[in-house]
Amino acid sequence: MPLKLKGKIYKSVLRPVILYGSECWAVKKMDEKRVHVAEMRMLRWMCGVTRMDKVRYEYIRGSLRVAPVTEKFKGNRLYWYGHVKRRDEMHVTKRVLNLQVDVWRGSGRPKKRWMDCVRSDMKYDV
Repeated sequence: MPLKLKGKIYKSVLRPVILYGSECWAVKKMDEKRVHVAEMRMLRWMCGVTRMDKVRYEYIRGSLRVAPVTEKFKGNRLYWYGHVKRRDEMHVTKRVLNLQVDVWRGSGRPKKRWMDCVRSDMKYDV
């Protein structure tokens, strides 16, 4: 099977499975790394390449013509944010987005929130 066709199969079958619901995830670096590793395993398997062959990820992506799935995470998150911002003020998703919760979280590092991810994505794209 030609690599171009394998890339199309990846884009139409595997990538939607990986990205399902990703617009609502507050993704940490460790989570992005795990998804990246799983994606590269699939791409290497599709190309018939092992890690022992020492083929660069960029070459594999270029031959299949696919973008990194982590970039798609950012695009999906920003798309969903725009969708929520266009909603009516009384819609539940818009009300939840504007919700302010004053809860004592304790000591330690604060948890990463979805809006933090959106803000960093907007900085990245600008």
